[in-house]
Amino acid sequence: MGYELEGRMAEVCTCETFCPCAAGLDPDGQVCEFSWVFHFDRGMIDGTEVSDLNLGIIGRLDGGVSSNGTVRAAIYVDERASDAQEQAIMAAFTGQLGGPLADLASLIGEVVSTTRVLIEYDVDKGTGSFRTGDVVSGRMDALRSPDGLPTTMSDFALAPLGSNLYAGTPADFTLDAADIGFDFEPNSATQFEFHHVVA
Repeated sequence: MGYELEGRMAEVCTCETFCPCAAGLDPDGQVCEFSWVFHFDRGMIDGTEVSDLNLGIIGRLDGGVSSNGTVRAAIYVDERASDAQEQAIMAAFTGQLGGPLADLASLIGEVVSTTRVLIEYDVDKGTGSFRTGDVVSGRMDALRSPDGLPTTMSDFALAPLGSNLYAGTPADFTLDAADIGFDFEPNSATQFEFHHVVA
C-alpha cells in the first residue's frame, strides 16, 4: 500500500495574502474559506493509475494549522475516474495510506458531501483556470518580479500541499455552494507543485 503523486494544486482563499497556512501561520482572523483543485500529472495509488485525474475540495478552516484548527469540507471527485480510481484517490486523501496526505486529512473535521463532477484544470506556474462542475470556476494570475518571472516560495511549512509555491491573485471566481454552507469571495490565489512518495 502506498502512493506516488506528482502534480499541481490551485487554491483561492479569503486570506488577504497568499496562503499563510503554507508558512505555518494561522489564517486572517482565524478563519479561511477556500477552494482547492488538485491535478495529478502522474499518479499511482496502491497499484491504481490516477494520472490526469483531478480532485476538488471547498472548505472552511476555523482556527489554523498551528492552533489545531478544523476544516469543514465538500469533496468533488473527477467524474472521469473509474470506481477503482475514485476509491484509491479517496483512500489517499482521507489519510488511510499515511504520509503527507494523512497530515492534510487530519485537519478535516467534517465532510459534508462527496460528489462526482467534471473537473477541469489548466493552471501552471501560478496562472490559468480551473472548474469544479457547476460549483466552482475561477482564473488566477501569478504575481511577478520586475523582470516578469512568477513569484515563488519553497521550503515552506505545510508540506502536504507541495514543495514549490507560486503566489498570485484571483482574476475571476464564482462559487455556487450556499446550499451546503459555502459562500465567499477570495482575496488571494496560490498554486502548489507537489511530488509525494509513500511506500
